[in-house]
Amino acid sequence: MKSAWTMLGLTLLAASLAAAPARAGDTAEPPPPCEVPAYLLSTENALPKVTEAVKANRPLSVLVVGSRSSTILGNEPSAYPAKLQAALKEALPSATVDLSVELQGKSTAEDTAGTLVKLVEAKKPTLVIWQTGTVDAMRAIDPDDFRAAIHDGLAALRNAGTDVVLVNLQYSPRTETMISAPPYLDNMKVVATQLEVPLFDRFAIMKQWSDAGYFDLFSTSHGVDLAKKVHACLGRALAKFVIDAAHLGPVQQN
Repeated sequence: MKSAWTMLGLTLLAASLAAAPARAGDTAEPPPPCEVPAYLLSTENALPKVTEAVKANRPLSVLVVGSRSSTILGNEPSAYPAKLQAALKEALPSATVDLSVELQGKSTAEDTAGTLVKLVEAKKPTLVIWQTGTVDAMRAIDPDDFRAAIHDGLAALRNAGTDVVLVNLQYSPRTETMISAPPYLDNMKVVATQLEVPLFDRFAIMKQWSDAGYFDLFSTSHGVDLAKKVHACLGRALAKFVIDAAHLGPVQQN
């Protein structure tokens, strides 16, 4: 029964990006898409390895480690990692930006934490973007165990000599009654603060877009089309976040 509940949750979570544009019947001009409050794209924690690589004209190698919400099945060029790479290249035209994605499917934070050092040894990234928390929330993993796994994974990445950005859960109004996100969101913030790791608050950003009517994340129509739009926005927002944390100047606007 628990397995069926988990699969149902994953299905509904994926459907949270299956939506038509909100407020289509409104006569007022809609707000500009992708707008994010500045406080959600700034961080006091730095990315010194990224700064050093770019200023030394060395390749900036980025490794995205995540679950199914890191991709759009069959549309990888439209998923947020590809959009992140494109936005970084635009913002840093003199830099070589290489990006790879390591999908961990239905892995929990603990499962993934145990693989991070080997991934860094194999890929030798300047920056690891670790997206996690969704599977743990779906499976109702003990929050204390989740916090310990996040701490161990981030510490291992730091000891391996790479910068890291932690990315939390995606926001889904369709699953709010099925999972309890706050314990996992709170624990990620606590550990990121303790270890001085930049935390990209994907949950708050997507909720802001939903509340503002940029995207209707509750509808189940036009799935792939909306997924592409949301991923494009996330990629650009994450690029701005990385640029800010690395103190490399503002990201150029489209």
